[in-house]
Parts: sequence; structure tokens; C-alpha cells
Amino acid sequence: MPELPEVEALAAFLRENAVGRVLARADLASVQAIKTFDPPLSALAGLEITGASRHGKFLDLDVSGLHLVVHLARAGWLHWRTGLPPAPPKPGKGPLALRVHLAPLDTDPPAPGFDLTEQGTRKGLAVYVVRSPAEVPGIARLGPDALAVDREQFAALMASRSGQLKGALTDQTLISGIGNAYSDEILHAAHLSPFKGADKLNDDEVIRLHDAVRETLTEALGRQLGQKAATMKGEKRSGLQVHARTGLPCPVCGDTVREVSFADTSLQYCPTCQTGGKPLADRRMSKLLR
Repeated sequence: MPELPEVEALAAFLRENAVGRVLARADLASVQAIKTFDPPLSALAGLEITGASRHGKFLDLDVSGLHLVVHLARAGWLHWRTGLPPAPPKPGKGPLALRVHLAPLDTDPPAPGFDLTEQGTRKGLAVYVVRSPAEVPGIARLGPDALAVDREQFAALMASRSGQLKGALTDQTLISGIGNAYSDEILHAAHLSPFKGADKLNDDEVIRLHDAVRETLTEALGRQLGQKAATMKGEKRSGLQVHARTGLPCPVCGDTVREVSFADTSLQYCPTCQTGGKPLADRRMSKLLR
């Protein structure tokens, strides 16, 4: 799932490559992706793209005062194209959700643009055309941005949450921008169990966790900025220490990275670095072994 570093890097990429151009037209290939009807998608045609920004994990393209807002969900991505087929795509069950054509400049042999795609059968990619980003329900509910929270505010947020740290870090209404992958990385860097209660942190643990949030996201963002959209996913994977590395040695201590599976997701952690050497209970695996 694209998280704060990837979405911020995509916004930077669009600021460099799309801002200042005219949006010629937007072709919807997946009807279920569009979540708004007023203004219509067609209202963007002929308007200049004047900005690109991020709200949590939402990508926001400012089109002369209208906003094309996208949430890439779990398996969505943006693909920049130097040339797009002129014919509108046929609606179907393929990965293409939306195709955005930009008006060519004198230096462009073909007209450039980008595709929004989503792999898999579970479709969650969402597209909104709004007059203000605050009209998007998910943006209206966002907590403070993970890179903008100071230590005192962060401590108060954690103290207000009675659930586990993993859930607190990924709750977008509490703190925005962190998803499944970077929450694993942050907890590993802070040497904290994902199952520890967020409101049970002592002062030293709060400091470690806040520092880990800032350092992990800032480092990841530094690796992503300047990358082309096509290379960002690979860059993200190359920097991970524990997430998606089940069975591999922890790069810090050498212990085997373990996994806890849930109904539709999983987390990874290092027992030595995070849980005092004790493996966490994996309820799904326990049921399979009965």
C-alpha cells in the first residue's frame, strides 16, 4: 500500500511533470472508482494543473481550483506515460481505473499523461472530484500528519488510545500517513512490540517511538524523492528491515523475522529486537496446526 513517503514522492513527481500543463481529458475505466458526481469528471477538461500535494495517504491534484483527489488503496499505483492511446479505454475488469490525458507541449512528440491502476480482485482505489479536499470524507477525518506531530502532541495521542501500538500507528484518524509496512519498520526501529498498549508507554518509549516515526519516514522519503513513479515501489522494498521479510534474518541482530497473520493482513517483527526474544501468538497459524 502506498504510504506517506510514496504519496509525497508521487506529488513531487507530478509537481515536476504535470503542474503547468492543461488537463485535456480524464477517461474513467472503472465506474466503481469514482466516488463523486458534482462536479463531474468532465469538468476538469481544459483546465490547467496548478498544484500537487498530499493529505495523509491521499494524493491531491489541484486543477485550477477543482481537486482531483485519489486514494490508491492497497494495490493502486500511478503510471506516467509519455504517450497515451487517443481512444477512450473500454470499461472492464482490468487494472486500469482512470486515464488522465495532458495537452501536449511543443516539445512533446506524443501527448503525455498517467494511468491510475489497481491490481487484484479487491478494488479499493477511490477517485474524487471536489471543490475542496475537505469534502472528501477520508480527508475530513484525518488526524495530524505523522511528520508534523511534535513529541508532546505525539505523547498525548498515544495516551488517548487504549489499543495496541500497531493499530494506533495505522489509525488514520489518530495520526495520518502511516500504513502497514512503515508501522512495522517504525516499531522495529523503536524496539517495541506491535502488541504493546499505546497508552502503556513510559516516557522513554514515547521518545523512542516518536523519534522512530520521524527518522523512518524521513529516510524513506529521502530515498523516494527524485525517483520516477515506475521505480518507487522497488525503492520502498529495498529499504525495508522487517516488513515482508518473514523467515529472513533481522539486519540488526540476525534473529529470524517472524509474522503474525490476521484475516486480511499480517505484520512482521523481530523477537530479539522487539519482544525480548518471545514470539508473538499467531492465532491463524494456531488454528491451522490444531
